[in-house]
Amino acid sequence: MQIRALEREDLKFIHEINNERNTMAYWFEEPYESLDELISLYDKHIHDTHERRFVIDVEGNFAGVVELVWIDFIHRNCEIQIIILEHFRGLGYAQQALKKGIEYAFSILNMHKVYLYVDTSNAPAVHIYKKIGFEIEGNMKEQFFSNGTYRDSYFMGLLRSDYIKI
Repeated sequence: MQIRALEREDLKFIHEINNERNTMAYWFEEPYESLDELISLYDKHIHDTHERRFVIDVEGNFAGVVELVWIDFIHRNCEIQIIILEHFRGLGYAQQALKKGIEYAFSILNMHKVYLYVDTSNAPAVHIYKKIGFEIEGNMKEQFFSNGTYRDSYFMGLLRSDYIKI
């Protein structure tokens, strides 16, 4: 398993992900995006220094994405996001990809902290994040609207100094 930069030819896979209502509910984002809209967003953000998007590649197969977004070079923190395609779940790729994304944030971008938001009911994801070293820093009541209801979210963070100890 490796991560590599998102390329234009990967957009067809991103388009499929973005049109899966259940997957996008865990990302707290609206599902159903046109391919034209996705291409336009790709073109708009290709030179954006405040985000990095990586493909999770398993033996040449697109297995998902890991993203560093809202990169703040003053306060040296960023958000990490991940989606693993369903048939690649449960094989340890999420943990591996997260570690590679975190390593990139700390070693290449010189971040001090990496954070994320996760639905409080998403126990498998919370378990993986804790295993990597993320700590729950807060419970955000009714933070996101998804699938017709407001959802509570954990705000979880990982400091560089704590990650180095792991």
